[in-house]
Amino acid sequence: MKLIPTTVVGSYPQPDWLVDRALLSKGVPRVNLHELWRIPAEHLREAQDDATRLAIGDMVRAGIDIITDGEIRRESYSNYFVSALEGIDLDHPAVITNTVGRKTEVPRVFAPIRRRNAVTLRDLNFLRAHVTEADCKIKITLPGPFTMAQQAGGEFYQDKEEMAMAFAQAANAEALDLQAAGATVIQIDEPWLRNDPQAARRFAVKAINRALEGVTVTTVVHLCFGYAAVVPGQKPTGYAFLTELADSVAQQISIECAQPVLELGMLKDLSNKTILLGVIDLGSPRIESGEQIAQRIRNGLKHVSAERLIAAPDCGMKYLPREVAFGKLKALAEGAAMVRAELTGGVG
Repeated sequence: MKLIPTTVVGSYPQPDWLVDRALLSKGVPRVNLHELWRIPAEHLREAQDDATRLAIGDMVRAGIDIITDGEIRRESYSNYFVSALEGIDLDHPAVITNTVGRKTEVPRVFAPIRRRNAVTLRDLNFLRAHVTEADCKIKITLPGPFTMAQQAGGEFYQDKEEMAMAFAQAANAEALDLQAAGATVIQIDEPWLRNDPQAARRFAVKAINRALEGVTVTTVVHLCFGYAAVVPGQKPTGYAFLTELADSVAQQISIECAQPVLELGMLKDLSNKTILLGVIDLGSPRIESGEQIAQRIRNGLKHVSAERLIAAPDCGMKYLPREVAFGKLKALAEGAAMVRAELTGGVG
């Protein structure tokens, strides 16, 4: 892989003809939201496949090195996987209340959490079949066990740690199947590490390590401060839980940096990890120039060696207009190429 490769975090905008984007803009679904889809159920899979081809094509045309399927088939990054597990009551959701008093329907766990069959294996195989560029690596993403437990309710498990470990076992079975099928990179999404850092310190790394047990391909943990479209405004300049991930088995850590103007000094404590540095601000509809992206990468290089840095968006891009997302990805590739040329004297 070239120096300072580029990647996406996971999602890419779903077309307006596929989903009701006005409904999507109201939040991140934790339970099934069938009314999100504009296509009748009997034609939905074909439509999702067509939209996935478009997403893959956009990433390749933009010059991205490590791509996903855009998570086009998912209503959200988490409910797609969770809803497919045994032990989840899809008809009677639980309700949780966040720190500002907002109530949200979430999966209700009423029995042991088990994976009944592979959830994302077809998605991976579809992605592999439609990536013909030899230089592109493929990544598949799964919700992390800590986040899944934080987003679930019910009284079957005694505590969140026990629930998280059950989710971790299910995620591990999925990850091992994905590895066997040829996934190049497997990413675990853990944005909720920031919501309860005290609980995260108790068992998040333990759960993440269980989810990645036996996985020998490249692994990533992604954390952020939430989708910019859903969590607007100024974001913190530091993570309450980040450096603890040095003890995880994941080789790479993906962090949101562009929108929150993150203080990057803390990256010295992750010297054993490759860093996916968020250098695309998803809180702004403005498409950055290649030079702006290059400067953000240069700032990262003050704290991370070029051999350990991958350039990425802050988070998933699904809430952006497609033309904006594509423009930002092109700028990402251009900015990384600028810095790469500076480091190699124009070679590579």
